[in-house]
Amino acid sequence: MKRILLSRPMPPQTVAAAEDLFEVEVRESNKPMSAGEVRAAFAVYDGMMVTLGDAITADILQDFGRPRCRMVANFGVGYNHIDVAACTDHGVIVSNTPGAVTDATADIALTLMLMTARRAGEGERMVRSGKWEGWHPTQLLGLHLTGKTVGVVGMGRIGQAIARRCHFGFGMSVLYANRSEKAVDFPAVQKPLAEVAAAADILVVAAPGGAETEHLIDAAVLDAMPKTAILVNIARGNIVDEKALVAALEAGSIAGAGLDVYEHEPKVTPALLKMDQVCLLPHLGTASMEVREEMGLMAVANLRAYFDGDEVPNRVA
Repeated sequence: MKRILLSRPMPPQTVAAAEDLFEVEVRESNKPMSAGEVRAAFAVYDGMMVTLGDAITADILQDFGRPRCRMVANFGVGYNHIDVAACTDHGVIVSNTPGAVTDATADIALTLMLMTARRAGEGERMVRSGKWEGWHPTQLLGLHLTGKTVGVVGMGRIGQAIARRCHFGFGMSVLYANRSEKAVDFPAVQKPLAEVAAAADILVVAAPGGAETEHLIDAAVLDAMPKTAILVNIARGNIVDEKALVAALEAGSIAGAGLDVYEHEPKVTPALLKMDQVCLLPHLGTASMEVREEMGLMAVANLRAYFDGDEVPNRVA
């Protein structure tokens, strides 16, 4: 029976499904694996289920020709923490869990859009602090989303799900920036990123992580946005230059931001913590039991396929 490491405590159905097929060890810590732990895992396990923060680098793999571990099933759609090219060079297959995360992540984008636009975070803090003195006509006036323009950066599965909710749910006009053209089933106009930023009331980041998109949202993009606009990021933290974002918020160049991910996660830039016009969530994108179970079962299915000699359904390398 193949030995499999689950790098974090996983939902019950995921663990049970893995134990039906493999000899399973569950790492009990919720902190990312250290480089030493990853290196050891490549030597003693046949496969691994890893997730965000479990960095697999060329430096770790250089110690091996062909490691014992030949299959890495990522629990999540984003895999920028894995050096895919290095894995390929060492004969390691990598898979992810697309599809399972799409709707849940899009829902969090809409949550942040509404929270930030309607100043819900400020209002909730006001009530909890005992400072609310009752309704009045000019209290916490925010941005009405219906009929506004959303700009989506990255029109993959998640970007399309966000845009679809905005168009059909709020009657919003949809602009998007994407490396390639996309055939979508709703009205949407593709433009260069700078033009999308300049025209959008809400700019939502839904692009994949990686070196190509690091600091894609930089000072120039933020400067292009209207002063009344809001930035929302539900993708990867390092896509947004947080120093530039803080500067834009402090200068009033944009009206607010809603963030579910952070450049140096789990650390949050201290200035953001002090800003009332910023809504901050602890990476809740896929945080529902149904979705996490589906992700886990998909990762187990990827492992099963590999060890059965079948084509891995969600192979990325």
